Amino acid sequence: MENASRELLRALPQVEEVLKHDYMKAMLELVPHSIAADAVRSSIDGLRQRILNGETPVVTLQAVADASARAALALQRPSLRRVINASGVVIHTNLGRSVMAPEAVAAVNDAITGYSTLEYSINKMARGSRHDHYESLVCALTGAEAAIAVNNNAAAVLMVLAEFARGHEAIVSRGELVEIGGSFRIPSIMEMSNARMIDVGCTNKTHIEDYESVITPDTAMLLKVHPSNFLIQGFTETVSIQQLRALADAENAKREGEPIMVYEDQGSGAFEHLEESFGKRAESTVAQSLKAGADLVSFSGDKLLGGPQAGIICGRKELIDRLKKNPLARALRLDKMTIAALEATLRLYLGDDAKTRIPTLRMLTESAESVAERAEQLKSALLATVHPGNIAVDIVPETSRAGGGALPMYDIPTFCVEVRFLRGDAQGADEYLVKRCPVPIVARLSHERLLFDARTLLDNDEIEAIAQGVSAYFDRLGE
Repeated sequence: MENASRELLRALPQVEEVLKHDYMKAMLELVPHSIAADAVRSSIDGLRQRILNGETPVVTLQAVADASARAALALQRPSLRRVINASGVVIHTNLGRSVMAPEAVAAVNDAITGYSTLEYSINKMARGSRHDHYESLVCALTGAEAAIAVNNNAAAVLMVLAEFARGHEAIVSRGELVEIGGSFRIPSIMEMSNARMIDVGCTNKTHIEDYESVITPDTAMLLKVHPSNFLIQGFTETVSIQQLRALADAENAKREGEPIMVYEDQGSGAFEHLEESFGKRAESTVAQSLKAGADLVSFSGDKLLGGPQAGIICGRKELIDRLKKNPLARALRLDKMTIAALEATLRLYLGDDAKTRIPTLRMLTESAESVAERAEQLKSALLATVHPGNIAVDIVPETSRAGGGALPMYDIPTFCVEVRFLRGDAQGADEYLVKRCPVPIVARLSHERLLFDARTLLDNDEIEAIAQGVSAYFDRLGE
């Protein structure tokens, strides 16, 4: 070990020495002694490791006390908190996916204020079912006979496979063996459910004959999966729900016992027709899949539906009734807050203005001209708040994304406020906006510029917060 590293290691202060520093004395009025001491130990251990790795960090009592105080203070701040999304990704998985409508937020607050009718029927004055709060709404909006919701769509897929294909064959196209975020794969879910996966066709082309050729007396299901997060273009062909329905009906006419069912893991869960905004790339609605012949359809609540995280399964009543009796239904069931938000979101679809009242739909379908007006507001706020010698600001055309596995690779025209830095730098500002602002601000960092996408900004308060955040970054530079 070099002499410089040995000197730095010797310079590391003792824990009690740091705790006596004025910074930490003030911190001890806010947090318990044990928490403050742990923060100091962590800071010292971090510096020691950096030195052993060959780095030369600043090792002074002041620096260690400052880092320790910030670490202890961070424990007082909630880790899960609101973020301003200026990235342009509407259904941003890392940022919580869909923004819920005010009506959904109000419903959650009402449900958690005191006791609730979670499993109590006012009409019967007796025990009720938590499914009752959303089931009739799902049925009215999709044409399904019945519905059940669990905590996410992966759970929904697992439960459907476990109930109807456990120990039996489920046939799926190779082009639909998708992997979603976190290396979560359809084959893995099928293995966990104890369904025997029979994959057919090729990555780019699957024909109905591929399914037909592998059907056996042990085939329980024809499975269709939404291709999440990717798009296959060119020489491609897929099998429709209508084709799978016709094949299942033909086979069921010849067999005794359990019929072959057609199940679609639709993923995105569109309730509104979005062809006006996305043309042929618009995804089929849940109602269309059911009408085409799917026995069951499952989908997420926090993607194109625009509600809370949930996995909703709808379709034939006799099948949903079986799912309600499955032990997984209790293990994966929704809590009262999610049910309240889901019910309130579904009620918004009963009117003809869901695209404007549900934030996710509004952001996805809003015109580029309307987004440009919001970008102008942000530009004006920045120029009014930040010293003109610090930044140069322009409005530039850009592309937003749906995100969350919905409308993969579809370019949504948008406008961004481009900030170039005459002092400081874009990377430092980006880090400051995320780590130091009271409400973290997530923008795009590109070619020494920060881009604030106006499509995903929710209101004037967020515009003002961005302007104040950029201004505060330059104030920090002067310290």
